Amino acid sequence: MITVSDSARTQLTGLIDQQSQDSPTATKVALRVFIEPGGCSGFSYGMGFDDQQPSAEDQVLELDGITVYVDSYSAQYLEGAEIDYVDQMMGGGFTIHNPNAVRSCSCGHSFQTADGAGEARACSH
Repeated sequence: MITVSDSARTQLTGLIDQQSQDSPTATKVALRVFIEPGGCSGFSYGMGFDDQQPSAEDQVLELDGITVYVDSYSAQYLEGAEIDYVDQMMGGGFTIHNPNAVRSCSCGHSFQTADGAGEARACSH
């Protein structure tokens, strides 16, 4: 379903270790990856840390020591996607390469699918 590049894995491992130490439940946190309607092109990407148990609707992936939760709604639009980390002088960070996106906005935070799903909104970047 989702893959993680070597550079993203390195960054995420350090961040997850830090978040896990700070977690009130004292458990290793997972990475939650999701999409939501909005953004310039229809859908926006989101990622965050989750120290809760996955819900019954979540897909749980184990990617080289990184636990990833993806809800069923997001999974259909993230099939085959890769999480990457780009280190650039002018704004590096995590990015998602998504083969399901037929169009992305210039900020790289939103995308449109072939079926035109999603709800485009003004870009805040």
